[in-house]
Amino acid sequence: MSPWLKGGMLALAALAISACSEPEDTREVVVYTSRGDHLVKPVFDAFTAETGIKVSYITDNDAALLTRLEAEGSNSPADMLITVDAGNLWQAAERGLLQPVHDDTLKAAVPANLRDPQDRWYGLSVRARTIVYSTERVNPEEELSTYEALAEEPWRGRLCLRTSKKVYNQSLVATMIERLGEARTEEIVRGWVDNLATDVFANDNAVMEAIIAGQCDVGIVNTYYFGRMQRDNPDMPLKLFWANQGEGESGMHVNISGAGVTAHAPHPEEAKALLVWMSQEASQRVLADGNMEFPVNPGVSPAPAVAAWGEFRADDLNVEVAGRRQVQAVKLMDRAGYR
Repeated sequence: MSPWLKGGMLALAALAISACSEPEDTREVVVYTSRGDHLVKPVFDAFTAETGIKVSYITDNDAALLTRLEAEGSNSPADMLITVDAGNLWQAAERGLLQPVHDDTLKAAVPANLRDPQDRWYGLSVRARTIVYSTERVNPEEELSTYEALAEEPWRGRLCLRTSKKVYNQSLVATMIERLGEARTEEIVRGWVDNLATDVFANDNAVMEAIIAGQCDVGIVNTYYFGRMQRDNPDMPLKLFWANQGEGESGMHVNISGAGVTAHAPHPEEAKALLVWMSQEASQRVLADGNMEFPVNPGVSPAPAVAAWGEFRADDLNVEVAGRRQVQAVKLMDRAGYR
């Protein structure tokens, strides 16, 4: 064999070995999420397409995910937790399941009241919990004003509510405790119970269906439940009313879906990259529009159907109060007979 041919074969062999040993992009993020597959998968797929970082995820309810993270401890494969309601995120942080992420891009995208003061979690989308009413039996200009006013005599036998067992109502009451004090909040919740037209319902859809059926005239719901129902039934006789918008009033109660990097994340830098990415415009639109929520990033406009509900002034309390006062809120609702 000629020296030239032998040298060429050796060079080709070296290239083949190099190609075989060239590592693939094995970067990944493992996410535990309570959000539905249809809401998170498009975001994860887009992130992978743009960055090359693979995203694997499992879905379960909030309580199960927190229990799992706690049980797994330092052996957990999870890099990120995505869940709904600041109360759940606060619980995760207080149980030592999340680590701080200090990032200027994140802080520019997520307003201070919609993220953890210690940077352990950040809001990703905003949902408001407000008043929904019958357009056939309620004059909003004359009758509606605040959450507190729903406890007054004019609403006796006209109010429908979702069960107090749901974290959304616990967070609303927790915020009221922070704003109004425990005694005044308990007085209001007792008034709500006195004004109920029927037993509490399992979910917000049932509250709205009861109003349409004439069982009651007004209720309190998350805006995205209203949006979904309106999308399916544009002519339904219901509208939203932005609560507590008057001079000196608190503004409307808002909450979040959000995320944090887990305390023992095997891939913390990749998880941080995903968290930052989800706070930016393209993913904000997918996260918010997919569930008819509001983007957390103030530079991103809501979907046209959501924007059509009109503008409102939100309560500017940090949403962490939903977790910090959650136990108080649960005990208060129980004392007031709100089941």
